Amino acid sequence: MSAVQKVRAATAADHDAVDAAFGEVDLGDRASYGRFLTAHALALPAVEQALAGVAALPALRPRAPLIAGDLRGLGLDVPSPLAFPAPASDAAAFGMAYVIEGSRLGGGMLAKRVGRDLPTAYLSATHLAGEWRGFLSALDQAAEGEDWIAGMIAAARATFDLYRQAAVIAL
Repeated sequence: MSAVQKVRAATAADHDAVDAAFGEVDLGDRASYGRFLTAHALALPAVEQALAGVAALPALRPRAPLIAGDLRGLGLDVPSPLAFPAPASDAAAFGMAYVIEGSRLGGGMLAKRVGRDLPTAYLSATHLAGEWRGFLSALDQAAEGEDWIAGMIAAARATFDLYRQAAVIAL
């Protein structure tokens, strides 16, 4: 099993917990969508800041400015991100990035459910052609044994939990 397959399998329950935490959000409703964006603004910028400058990662396109713009477009304040530690290793960085880059996949689908008059720059920032496959390939190439994979999985789980905590706070 590849490192990607291992992290996907090991974090499936964590992913499901995040989906459940955000499950009742009505993206067509302005107030509900604002809370959704606020929750993401508590989590994503914290992870992006933690990953800034990690040379082992492929280039990541930041989305924190897009969330901020969407919140301002709704007339809402941009919250300060939750505290989140910098990765202790390249493996941890890949685990964190796996979660935030993977969220682009769902974002594209969710953008279609947002009300027509609401801003969608954040959710519409999907992967460019080949970008997700390239990231997954880089992750598999970087994997250096079972300890590395365990560190990546632990960091991915912590990142999913950050999003779950943000949902509890904001929703």
